[in-house]
Amino acid sequence: MKWKLTGRFLMAMMSIVILVIFANTALLFYLLIQESKGELADLDTRSAEDFTRSLSSYMTLENDIPSLSAEGIELLQSRNAWLQFLDNNGTEVAQINAPATALKHYRPVDIVQTYKYQEHDIATTMFISNFDDFTYLVGIQDTNLARTVLSFNPNNVLKIISTYLLYIVMLDLVIAFIIGLLFSSILTKPLYHMMERIQQMKNRSFIQKPLKRPGIYKQVFTNIQDVSEELEMQELERAKLEKMRSEWMSNVSHDMKTPLASIQGYAELLQDASTQEQLEYAAIIEQKAIYMRELLDDFNLTMRLRNDQMPLQKVQVKLESFVREVVIDVLNNSAFEMCDVSLDSKAPPSELALDPHLMKRAMTNFIVNALIHNEEVRVEVVLLELETRVVIEIRDNGKGMSEEDAAQVFERYYRGSNTENIHGTGLGTAIARDIIAAHGGEVTLESTLGVGTVVRITL
Repeated sequence: MKWKLTGRFLMAMMSIVILVIFANTALLFYLLIQESKGELADLDTRSAEDFTRSLSSYMTLENDIPSLSAEGIELLQSRNAWLQFLDNNGTEVAQINAPATALKHYRPVDIVQTYKYQEHDIATTMFISNFDDFTYLVGIQDTNLARTVLSFNPNNVLKIISTYLLYIVMLDLVIAFIIGLLFSSILTKPLYHMMERIQQMKNRSFIQKPLKRPGIYKQVFTNIQDVSEELEMQELERAKLEKMRSEWMSNVSHDMKTPLASIQGYAELLQDASTQEQLEYAAIIEQKAIYMRELLDDFNLTMRLRNDQMPLQKVQVKLESFVREVVIDVLNNSAFEMCDVSLDSKAPPSELALDPHLMKRAMTNFIVNALIHNEEVRVEVVLLELETRVVIEIRDNGKGMSEEDAAQVFERYYRGSNTENIHGTGLGTAIARDIIAAHGGEVTLESTLGVGTVVRITL
């Protein structure tokens, strides 16, 4: 998770750098195109070469002698420049503000040296252009102005530019990767610790170590620490209350069993020597006393199972023989001797470590429930083996139950909508579920109205 967060921040940083590189490249190309069109230059800021060539637009011929207009002369003076017109032989035919040291006749070699090596003086830079059949020289007196002549192979230039551009891009990406890694590490490390602490609280572990560098998340960690301490206090209080409740219920169950035993005993004595009416009352007393004793026993059992205080007396049992014995015991009960209950074993012979007493109670509960909640029902107990697990299915073709009843059938004290006249404590299915869970198994229930119910026990 830590590296996943770091990777996301790093990808974000790299994406930003790539976008910046593309944006800079696009801007560079745009500026080059605009510069090539001359849209970024005006008459005062353009280069000396452009200035020299532009003077031709201010030149005219008067009696076959070139001259410069007043506007051109003003422009020449604004650039602190002078001008010489030369004929085809290199002889001066006209000049404007030319210094006395300027040559009156130029040989071809003089023109080349003047233009290339600036031999006139160190403060003057010479430029050459043409007007009609004349050549004109422009000398710009400016110590800050210099002309550098470059010679290059265009193919080599493009190769060098592409190579260095690749190096620049690679260097930018490496720098971005390093900075992104450091930056994302600073941001994601506290986030990782934050998620780790939340996971610890979810697992009911409230021991929190102070983070040395929480950074911008200092307030968040402070709040998490406060929540952790509060949850720890509540958890301790809940455990304390749960322990007190268990002890109280155990004591109440024990204290109530003694008077219930007396009530049941005296009710049995009344049945031996009483009138018919007294016999009926004694029978009711005994029935209610038995019910209350069963209720207390069931409640005590479910509390012990829920709190892992019920040690299992496991022994190795042959599963098919065990299930068959459970079915036979149900049919031996006079209340169910005429019912249709069958066993179908589709699993090879196997042995499991079980608590026979408790597991028998759990399975009997599901079989008896199928019989007492339906009329003329057929119950089939099927034994299956799936890979390393054993499955016991208790199927019936009864009236089924609604989704609401099926979802809550394993809750303590829950009674379905069709159990108004059924005797029971409301703890049977909850106890059966806890018994199976104590064996490391699980139980599920599927039911459809008008079709039937399937209870599936997986061990």
